[in-house]
Amino acid sequence: MLNQATSIASKWLKTQVLMQDERVIPHIPETRKYSQENLRSMLSSYGLVVLKPNVGTGGSGIILIERQNENYLLKHSHRQRRIAAFSSLVEAVRKLMRRREYLVQQGIRLAQIDGRPLDYRVKIAKHGDKWVTRSVVGRLAKEGLFVTNLCSGGTLLTSKEAIRRSLPSLNVSAKKQEMKKLAYLCKDIFLRQYPLMEQLGFDFGLDNQGKVWIFEMNTRPH
Repeated sequence: MLNQATSIASKWLKTQVLMQDERVIPHIPETRKYSQENLRSMLSSYGLVVLKPNVGTGGSGIILIERQNENYLLKHSHRQRRIAAFSSLVEAVRKLMRRREYLVQQGIRLAQIDGRPLDYRVKIAKHGDKWVTRSVVGRLAKEGLFVTNLCSGGTLLTSKEAIRRSLPSLNVSAKKQEMKKLAYLCKDIFLRQYPLMEQLGFDFGLDNQGKVWIFEMNTRPH
């Protein structure tokens, strides 16, 4: 059944649509709805997780948690704290969530420039009968932060500069083409259920090995 929506706010719903295609699944970090047990399980599996509001933009409310030996390092906005007990971690997270629905996602160790992580925003849009690429840019996190959003102090880079400086061994044009190809594949999957979409934005990341990860798809990209 086709859906007539022209935008979708739920990150969970968008992830579920993309997960229907086995070509995309390897590029999506494991994502679950937040619960204490899911947090415990995914920290055990990955050692690094990101908690993000199911509905929200601009990187607001994102929490990063890393397990370090017997402690946990919690980062939120420009603040960070070490927490010893899992029960104390859950309580700290509860206060930050403020009753909002959250997702817990496998953390990816992104390629960096001078210790600052970066990701990529790919925008595509319908132009007449065709879809065209509007932009492919890099976003470098502000020093000391883990979110790359420009509204949080991130720096805009050309995708060429971002790839060249963070992963100099990669073929820049080939990696850009891979991200664009993945964006158009996701677009095709999404339009099967939501044919009225006219613009999409993708937040991609490259890990230290150059693998492309899909963090989020936006139906109303800024």
